[in-house]
Amino acid sequence: MATPGHSAPRLPVSANWLPTHCSFNVAELRGTSSHSTLARRNATMNAPVPHPVTEAVLADSAGIRNSSPINFSLPPTLSLPRVSFIVPTLNEAKNLPHLLPRIPAWAHEVIIIDGRSTDDTVTVARSLRSDVKIVMEPRRGKGAALQAGFRAATGDIIVMLDADGSMDPDEAILFVGGLMAGADMVKGSRFLQGAGTDDMSLIRMLGNWGLTTTVRLLYGCAFSDLCYGYMAFWTRHVETLKCDCDGFEIETLINVRALKNRLKIVEVASFEAPRISGLSNLRALPDGWRVLKTILRERLLAQVSPVGYGVP
Repeated sequence: MATPGHSAPRLPVSANWLPTHCSFNVAELRGTSSHSTLARRNATMNAPVPHPVTEAVLADSAGIRNSSPINFSLPPTLSLPRVSFIVPTLNEAKNLPHLLPRIPAWAHEVIIIDGRSTDDTVTVARSLRSDVKIVMEPRRGKGAALQAGFRAATGDIIVMLDADGSMDPDEAILFVGGLMAGADMVKGSRFLQGAGTDDMSLIRMLGNWGLTTTVRLLYGCAFSDLCYGYMAFWTRHVETLKCDCDGFEIETLINVRALKNRLKIVEVASFEAPRISGLSNLRALPDGWRVLKTILRERLLAQVSPVGYGVP
């Protein structure tokens, strides 16, 4: 401590005793620094200290930024399989104008199987689509017509579509999408979320519920709808299903034989609109009885197809 009249002793200042990380110079410590020197000191104190790892990372990043863009090719665009639309007809000349123009443009072919109509069904079909394929089936019945359509189909996928305008062709992409995702067969259901029907009487609805429940119990499946003909499957499974009935029960036959052969079955929501014109050929009680006999016969008597697991 300095005493009055004496100045405090001044220690010699040498740069040798300063820590190596300190950036002050001797002139600044002696109080002789100028404004420029002080500015340099502040800049030096605030400057980041280089780190070898950080500099290496920054160097790599700079190399990536300066390099040429990475070249890679996208996979080819996914294309749809060839889809054959099979439409059984019997005196449907007034309904076809509401159906055929709505079939998607990506359809591979449209096959009309006519059961000897007495109206202008065939003429109207050809006037609506120049590329339509007409197959004349001498036997009566929806099952006979569909069998003829299966034989005539040349596509990879078969889509079954009614001619009365109750089924929406725009929904077909849902069926095709399910098949492309790995299913063997996709069937429409009027009783899933987003589905519905405006074309079922109370008697038909109760009958469909009873038949669907019977199939669920006997075959151990989880179907929500049985007697609905909007369905699609890979053409290679025609030999697996081996359809051999002529009436409306063919839809049930396809379903239960697909179950017996352990095909992968998917249900999609579908809306059934009212028939546009004419009367339905479906008879609730006689056709319902034929459906029930088909369910019992296939469960109790018929053997599983030798074409196992859907592989021809």
